[in-house]
Amino acid sequence: MGRGRVQLKRIENKINRQVTFSKRRSGLLKKAHEISILCDADVGLIVFSTKGKLFEYATDSCMERILERYERCSYAERQLKEPDLESPVSWTLEHAKLKGRVEVLQRNQSHYMGEDLDSLSMKELQNLEHQLDVSLKHIRTRKNQLMNESISELQKKDKALQEQNNILAKKIKEREKEMAASAAAATTAAMEQQQNHDLNSSGFGQSQHMGTLNIRNEIYPIEGENGEANAGTTLHQNQFSNPIIPSWMLHHIDG
Repeated sequence: MGRGRVQLKRIENKINRQVTFSKRRSGLLKKAHEISILCDADVGLIVFSTKGKLFEYATDSCMERILERYERCSYAERQLKEPDLESPVSWTLEHAKLKGRVEVLQRNQSHYMGEDLDSLSMKELQNLEHQLDVSLKHIRTRKNQLMNESISELQKKDKALQEQNNILAKKIKEREKEMAASAAAATTAAMEQQQNHDLNSSGFGQSQHMGTLNIRNEIYPIEGENGEANAGTTLHQNQFSNPIIPSWMLHHIDG
């Protein structure tokens, strides 16, 4: 005999109801995953147990993107139907949707912070780990990019400072050369001026001394070997007109 058809009604036994929920939930999540892979469809599945425990499945583990897509489609349909937004029913539905979305975001945030992980299955934990790895990879990539940009900027500044330093060093050397040349020229001019002053002072002294000497132009005979004076051989006194010879030597020669 084949298996009889299960009557769809609420299971009264609490234990049987919990077991059936676990089996059907696993099968439902499996079917959602299969249709997502086989048909390349975006699937979002949300299940709440009688105790309020959440079980969900989303393609690529991105429930927020699927919910946003659902809201856009629902909003477009509501605009086509032109619903009465002023009615309390519309506001109630909108409030319930927003509240559910906030709860999903808060729950995902707590999962990303490593909190409330007891309700997650192995598959969900793996998906969460994968998301964190991808996010960490993006963060490290951005950090390395900023560090490289900062290093490049610092290298450019260092190069510019080195060029400025070289220009300043060159200007300082040129200035030192100009100062050394100016000092040498000033020293040479001072030495020439001192020499000219010494020469002028010496010439002026000699002219005064020569003016005081009384030089007579007398002829003195020069004796030969026999004690006779050689004719035509004379010694002029003006040969002793050297101003360096003292006056007493001239008087001695005169005597």
